[in-house]
Amino acid sequence: MWPLDPSRKEVLGFAVSCRVLTLVLQAVFNAIIPDHRAEAFSPPRLAPSGSADQLVEGLLGGLSHWDAEHFLFIAEHGYLYEHNFAFFPGFPLVLLLGAELLRPLWGLLNLRSCLLISVALLNSLFSALAALALHDLGCLVLRCPRQAFYGALLFCLSPANVFLTAGYSEALFALLTFSAMGQLERGHSWTSGLLFALATGVRSNGLVNIGFLIHSQCQGFFSSLMVHNALRQLLKLMGSVFLSVFTLGLPFALFQYYAYTQFCLPGSAHPIPQPLLQLAVDQGYRTVEGNKPPWCSWGLPLIYSYIQDIYWNVGFLRYFELKQVPNFLLAAPMAILVAWATWTYVTTHPWLFLTLGMQRSKNKKTLEKPEPGFLSPRVFVYLVHAAALLLFGSLCMHVQVLTRFLCSSTPIVYWFSAHLLLDQEPLLKSLEAVPGKPPAGDPPPGQKVPRNSIMGLLYNWKTCSLVTRCVLGYFVTYWLLGLLLHCNWLPWT
Repeated sequence: MWPLDPSRKEVLGFAVSCRVLTLVLQAVFNAIIPDHRAEAFSPPRLAPSGSADQLVEGLLGGLSHWDAEHFLFIAEHGYLYEHNFAFFPGFPLVLLLGAELLRPLWGLLNLRSCLLISVALLNSLFSALAALALHDLGCLVLRCPRQAFYGALLFCLSPANVFLTAGYSEALFALLTFSAMGQLERGHSWTSGLLFALATGVRSNGLVNIGFLIHSQCQGFFSSLMVHNALRQLLKLMGSVFLSVFTLGLPFALFQYYAYTQFCLPGSAHPIPQPLLQLAVDQGYRTVEGNKPPWCSWGLPLIYSYIQDIYWNVGFLRYFELKQVPNFLLAAPMAILVAWATWTYVTTHPWLFLTLGMQRSKNKKTLEKPEPGFLSPRVFVYLVHAAALLLFGSLCMHVQVLTRFLCSSTPIVYWFSAHLLLDQEPLLKSLEAVPGKPPAGDPPPGQKVPRNSIMGLLYNWKTCSLVTRCVLGYFVTYWLLGLLLHCNWLPWT
């Protein structure tokens, strides 16, 4: 996908190491810690389970908990229950493709075991490639190889680590989103639009990415306004915006239409195995064989909005209850990090915000060579995207998912963290080395200097600044704690 120069090799190697360590630790935690009895979706197993299946479950079972059960169920049985439609089809389809590639093992393993293996292999691959895509995007936007490099390394230690490996769609979504952003930065709008559309087929918040295409098209419009016919350029802009909205909205619309055909049109339901039908009766799940749901009679019958409202109680300020204070505290570090990034950027470029990133610099030299790093004007659209996600996630969603929601959707989390480390950590000056080259200067006595400078900071924790301890402490703590809790059916982000 990208030439593997020393920096990319370092990022890829660190990403693979983190994925392998994650798989090992989840197996260990799942084996030595008794599972919590959670009130979560837990369908019966229909296929017989042999000794090989039990081995796979013992090694990889920690990857199948909470929402991962929904994705695995959909991949194995399809969309049988109404609430399954809260989970978009992109990731289950990819898991089925992975299981198909494991066809030689079908005689030894049942479909669920093949899907579990697909989860482990594919999400490890997707998250490693997402780290490379983030590094590539950082080089293009930040024009600061050090910040791009550190941002990609921090992605490997993401606070949403467990969700980048377990049976969730975050790793695939991050890969598609960061790759689409990189293609747009290169001016490949068609390729970018296609990747953004695929991301929308994986997660609903992919629809928000339409802002990147519209902002890019508006920038092109204003830059050519004084050169070409204004009316012609305006018509071209309107056409481009319509095409972008259509392209990114199409996967969402098709998925909603599929749900409509299953629940609202007569004769479209498929037979449901008796154990799964009994589960629906016991738990009160609506099936495709039941009565028409109320959303079928809506003027715009959107099952996704109905599920979020009725099943998950998602809505404006609905989560602002006293009993949810622990979940707000759980999400607080990520919210503070993105809010801090927004404040830092806005106070540095107030005029850029007032002009929506469309300001025309009078200094041609400044325009051609903008300030490198996180505070570059090129970061504006990414910052607005992150701030919008933070605002929506804090006010309208189950706030505990804010961590994985932001970590898989925006590069700002990693770019700003890298900016803080470079700005606030004196030790980086002695530890820093371009991969493949010796460090600049001799390190203090007794300090280790690994090639990976982020690991170097962890090795020399006691001498790090307070900001470095807070940033890396947060990343590493959530990296490990997520594995410990999530893999044993304990509540997490």
